[in-house]
Amino acid sequence: MPAALTDTLTLPCGQTLPNRIMKSAMTEGLADADDHATVRHENLYRRWSNGGAGLLITGNVMIDRRHLEKAGNVVVEDESGLAALTSWAAAGQEQGNQLWMQISHPGRQCAKLNNKQPVSASDVQLHLAGGFAQPRALEEAEIEDIIERYATTAAIAKKAGFTGVQLHAAHGYLISQFLSPVTNVRNDQWGGSLENRARLLLRSIRATRERVGNDFPISIKLNSADFQKGGFTLDECVQVVSWLNDSGLDLLEISGGSYEAPQLMGFEGDVAKTELPPRQSTLDREAYFLDYTQAIRKVAAMPVAVTGGFRSRKVMEEALAADELDIIGMSRPFAADPDLAKGLLDGSLQQVPIIENHKRLGPGLLSQNSNIGIVKMITMQGQVGWFAEQMTRMADNQPPNPDIGVLGAMIKMVRTEMKTAKARHFTP
Repeated sequence: MPAALTDTLTLPCGQTLPNRIMKSAMTEGLADADDHATVRHENLYRRWSNGGAGLLITGNVMIDRRHLEKAGNVVVEDESGLAALTSWAAAGQEQGNQLWMQISHPGRQCAKLNNKQPVSASDVQLHLAGGFAQPRALEEAEIEDIIERYATTAAIAKKAGFTGVQLHAAHGYLISQFLSPVTNVRNDQWGGSLENRARLLLRSIRATRERVGNDFPISIKLNSADFQKGGFTLDECVQVVSWLNDSGLDLLEISGGSYEAPQLMGFEGDVAKTELPPRQSTLDREAYFLDYTQAIRKVAAMPVAVTGGFRSRKVMEEALAADELDIIGMSRPFAADPDLAKGLLDGSLQQVPIIENHKRLGPGLLSQNSNIGIVKMITMQGQVGWFAEQMTRMADNQPPNPDIGVLGAMIKMVRTEMKTAKARHFTP
């Protein structure tokens, strides 16, 4: 029988999701000076729990205090912040939904503001506006330590009451850096062949499963492709998924892109000209990665979620009915409208607004369709800031404000991150 948005989903581990809508991860930047969760996390996720989605995924929770994706990330290395995590987990499940912690290491995508000596699979520079230092290649002992850190963070998440975890293996973060032949030029057991490049991912899942047991959901977020010349390809993704079938994985979330191909990480509006642009059929059908998911779906033994581009209820229902996926993932729309899942589930909401189409620097050459590189970059960062501001407002128990300007939001975001980085009780 075809699936519908309102259907439950029982995962391989035996846990059940109450419906087929997932709020995918968005970085919150709300941690305190000790990198611990705060009451603002509780406020934000309580609001989202009341919004109706069956599954909420947190933003990046770091496994290593030395390496942040963004100042304000929660870090879980030990149990020093357990009480705050427990309160966060409880608030985010008040309406019976599940709340999973996304755990991550940024690798080379750690800005100079947070660490001037980032690490990666290899010493391949990230080319992005000079904000990132040259990484150094991880030593083998450090890789083994990272594997244990993923498992430790997952075990603490379970103890705190989160109902699952997601390992971030997409969007150019550390596991993704190991998977990609662009960023992984090693010649040891962690590089070269795809089997070697996938070793960090597979070992991390195995170590995590050993720590959390067989009845606790484990997910990963994986690129369908990097959309960069010479990067991780769809064919390689399909092969990795076939290996994941034996890992006890409960949910595979498909996305794509990296910091160097950001428009393919769920950004609406203008799509960058990359080495592998989305097919027109995908654009026509809204969801960016559905065409790529078709090949993945043929081999995947675990449930599949797709995040990126879904905006109409009709397309969501069609994708579920056609068995193209099991879970509909969205992220940014939940920052603009925390109640959208309720509307989609009861049918009162047929179309999720594409906010980005209206968030630009100005008309004409200042629009999001501008061919001027600096305008496109500022617009994109401004949109990031706009959605971040909406989350901050909800964390402070205020409603989203659609009238906030893009440029002002970007400036506030930058200032906030600099202030947060300076206030940390830790110097990398």
